Amino acid sequence: MTEAAPSTSLPQKRHYRQRAHSNPMADHCFDYPQTPDEMDWFKHYPEMIKQNNDNNENVQVEFLDIGCGYGGLLITLSPMFPNTLILGMEIRVKVSDYVMDRIAALRSQHPSQYQNIACIRSNAMKYLPNFFKKGQLKKLFFLYPDPHFKKAKHKWRIINECLLAEYAYVLADGGIIYTITDVKDLHEWMADHLSKHPLFERMGEEELKDDPIIEKLYSSTEEGQKVTRNNGDKFLAVFKKISDPYFNNTS
Repeated sequence: MTEAAPSTSLPQKRHYRQRAHSNPMADHCFDYPQTPDEMDWFKHYPEMIKQNNDNNENVQVEFLDIGCGYGGLLITLSPMFPNTLILGMEIRVKVSDYVMDRIAALRSQHPSQYQNIACIRSNAMKYLPNFFKKGQLKKLFFLYPDPHFKKAKHKWRIINECLLAEYAYVLADGGIIYTITDVKDLHEWMADHLSKHPLFERMGEEELKDDPIIEKLYSSTEEGQKVTRNNGDKFLAVFKKISDPYFNNTS
């Protein structure tokens, strides 16, 4: 008796629902590499890595969506940057399962597409340097992150003083952090913390006008679409990683 072929139909969100928020400080059970060199990316991007190995080219993840939710941005960016490996990190188990199943179904339906995106369940607040080398990433996305409204929980916000050092570490010089939220207080918090960090510089409208990603940030995610339906406001702030003047001036 032969086994039935895996379903290629897209997963339905109603089978993957769970609480909207997760405590990032809780002791969840995660698998993570001890160092970035130990990470096996082949199982996440088999066709892309095989193709590039055949061409004797080294490929690595360059775009990272932290708290990727149901994967809307990943799906949107995939055809826009077909030669770039794009990863989503999501802490909620059912939500990350949904994104993984969604990508698998899309790859089955369109064998030559969506090979450059993947999702892993992890906690970026704890394990980011375990996955990525210094200066590896070119773009970091924080789309509609958990606002953690209570003052006592502000330390759980994904943009904070301690974590900015890690983001600066994994971002290449010239790399970009995109933030967007419908919560004005959170927007001001993120923009203020990034502006005060010596290795991040806010980008103005003139610099962003030719960036094709910007317009996608408003409506590619489920949360962004929900804000649109509710006629809510969306606040954008984009920052560029600048080179460390102290490091560059040392001999």
